[in-house]
Amino acid sequence: MKNYISINDIENINSWIEEAKEIKANPLKNKELGKHKTLGLLFFNSSLRTRLSTQKAALNLGMDPIVMNVSGDAWGIEFEDGTVMNGNTAEHIKEAAAVVSQYCDVIAVRAFPSLTDKEKDESEQVLKSFVKYASVPIVNMESATGHPLQGLTDAVTIAENSTKRKPKVVLSWAPHSKALPHAVSNSFVQAMQKMDVEFVIANPEGYDLNPQITKDTPIYYNQEEAFKDADFVYTKNWSSYDDYGKILKTDLDWMITKDKIGDAKFMHCLPVRRNVVVEDAVLDSDSSLVIEQANNRTYAAQLVLKKILENL
Repeated sequence: MKNYISINDIENINSWIEEAKEIKANPLKNKELGKHKTLGLLFFNSSLRTRLSTQKAALNLGMDPIVMNVSGDAWGIEFEDGTVMNGNTAEHIKEAAAVVSQYCDVIAVRAFPSLTDKEKDESEQVLKSFVKYASVPIVNMESATGHPLQGLTDAVTIAENSTKRKPKVVLSWAPHSKALPHAVSNSFVQAMQKMDVEFVIANPEGYDLNPQITKDTPIYYNQEEAFKDADFVYTKNWSSYDDYGKILKTDLDWMITKDKIGDAKFMHCLPVRRNVVVEDAVLDSDSSLVIEQANNRTYAAQLVLKKILENL
């Protein structure tokens, strides 16, 4: 595998899940694979789990990780071609990506959307510019439209905790005080479409995700109806896709409660706003898988890096 940009880079998600479980059982088995290899982690946005888990994954493989907060620690990077650079940007991506490629054997990039320009966000300008101008493999640590490390993590977590051959999985929108991206939700949808699960989406009207991603996945506008017989409830807020980046609903009637989900396992990528997205009674219960999900972030990232290292 050259790059890991999308969940769709996974040909057989079941085999990947099994390999991730093997890595989890023996994280240091491939400690020599990344020896004398450097992983550059470039963050255009804040991070906790992605930053630490990807660093830990690199260390488990014997790699040396270098971390840079690009927006605060580097020159402003210009991504447009033909621009007269007499403004706030001092370095073009053509030079920046080429230079970082000389220091690192693999580059991982995290860059969020603007949520103001749908066309530009969907062009994945930052991520695709690194793919275009870097001479080493690129890993997506969350981009404008996808978070494939999280999506793989979620698939592993569901496989580990499922007691049925074909569990029912619900992706449910929940309220939030800020306009949030679609990346986590998009990658979760794509991951579930690759798995043998009964998968549905629940969101208020006006909050349908990109139909090119959801495809024929059933969408419910009644949350409680969607939750009927659910085995897993994965919750995430996202802003409107049609009325791009806007918050159309602020009341808490879509907040996740114990009464709503019953015996279903609760999942969320974190960070999560307690008693806005989900009540304490759910997060503090045995039904919550959020800490286990966070732990699995390391093994998902380690699997991706392992597959890339094996092809260097």
